[in-house]
Amino acid sequence: MPDPTCGIARSLEVLGERWALLIVRDAFYGVTRFSEFRSSLGVSPDILTARLTTLVEAGVLARHTYREAGSREREEYLLTEAGRDLMPVLAALGRWGADHRPAAQVLGGRYTEASSGERLSIAFVTGDGRVVDTPDVSMSRSPR
Repeated sequence: MPDPTCGIARSLEVLGERWALLIVRDAFYGVTRFSEFRSSLGVSPDILTARLTTLVEAGVLARHTYREAGSREREEYLLTEAGRDLMPVLAALGRWGADHRPAAQVLGGRYTEASSGERLSIAFVTGDGRVVDTPDVSMSRSPR
């Protein structure tokens, strides 16, 4: 049984299901509609419905109704603030995959500052702004 006090365990209850993080990734790319997710991911409709429902219930995505001229009402899925807060998680996973699971062709995301276009990277940073290399970071259990 997962540790209910562990943030990682609680996160995996939502994000650890197959397809969940790829749905979030596609939402960052601007995908919002069921048919677009299905086309992009190639996931079965019942699995996609289940994952979208989980992500909405967890507050990662929000369901919004829209209607195109001459069509019935449909729903789209937009990232919430909690969903947008997953961007560094996806960036870190993408970097890990690029470094440790190389592929012949890489089509990963590129993270840049919106105003300048300068490329960004994920890092551990101290309170005074000093970047700390991963080998120099320790992780321990502690109460908040």
